[in-house]
Amino acid sequence: MNRFLDLADLSREEVVDLLALAQRLQDHPEPEALAGKVLGLLFFNPSLRTLSSFQAGMARLGGRSFVVTPGNGTWKLETRTGVRMDGDCAEHIREGIPVLASYCDALGIRAFADGRDLAADLAEETFSAMAALCDKPLVNLESAMNHPCQALADWKTLDDLSVPRRGKFVLSWVNHPRALPLAVPAATLHMAAHRGMDVVVLRPDGYALPPELMDKARRAAAASGGSIAETDDRSQALAGAQVLYAKEWGSPRHYGEAEADAALRRGLADWTVREEWFSRAAPGCRFMHCLPVRRNVAVADEVLDGPRSVVLREAHNRMVVQMAVLHRLLAR
Repeated sequence: MNRFLDLADLSREEVVDLLALAQRLQDHPEPEALAGKVLGLLFFNPSLRTLSSFQAGMARLGGRSFVVTPGNGTWKLETRTGVRMDGDCAEHIREGIPVLASYCDALGIRAFADGRDLAADLAEETFSAMAALCDKPLVNLESAMNHPCQALADWKTLDDLSVPRRGKFVLSWVNHPRALPLAVPAATLHMAAHRGMDVVVLRPDGYALPPELMDKARRAAAASGGSIAETDDRSQALAGAQVLYAKEWGSPRHYGEAEADAALRRGLADWTVREEWFSRAAPGCRFMHCLPVRRNVAVADEVLDGPRSVVLREAHNRMVVQMAVLHRLLAR
């Protein structure tokens, strides 16, 4: 494995093998496995778990890391092609990425969706342009439409909880003050389908995921023996579910139109996950969320602090699985 950009690049068997490596490293640490190796981390967007878990994981394997946040202590990087650079960006990725790659043994890049052009974001234009400039092992730390590190951690969490491969997995839209990117819902949907689960996307009108993302998940489900469905009926979706995965995202119908998206979500305050969601349809259902989360907007305290929540286990598993990714990329 030379790059970790999309869980879809790995077969189901390869994902299972990578998770077995993660478990082995957790049970039997290898504190010198990456001694002398350097990981570069380029963050165009904020982070808590991704940044700290990669730094901690690299250190636990005996390696080192450095972090670059463009515009915060470094030059701001221009990502567009063919532009006249007379604005606030002093350096272009065409020079910046190769330079950073030359300083490290592997590079991780986080670059969220531009949020204006859905077709361009679905095509991963910005991330793909940067990936083409890197000649070292590369990790996607979250791009416009993908977050494979989160997806891998979520798969491990499901395994840790002994959730059946053909269990029912509900990915539910939840409320947020503003439109958020599609990367995590896209990655989560595909992960559950790739694992072989019966996946239901629960969302209000106007928040159906783009056909391209649904079709990708359907292909994964067909290969793994799972299934994909979607509905706006909460009771129907949750009936018999083993897992409810809550996530906020913007309306693809109003992509890049903040005012129209805000108007659509004004009437959706009841899309806050509360304990009553589970009481009848899914009393034993586990609750997952990638974090960060707006308490009592997306999810009520009673759920986050209750026994069905596994959000902290998910967060810990970020470090565990990313150590396996780094080991696979760099250990020789």
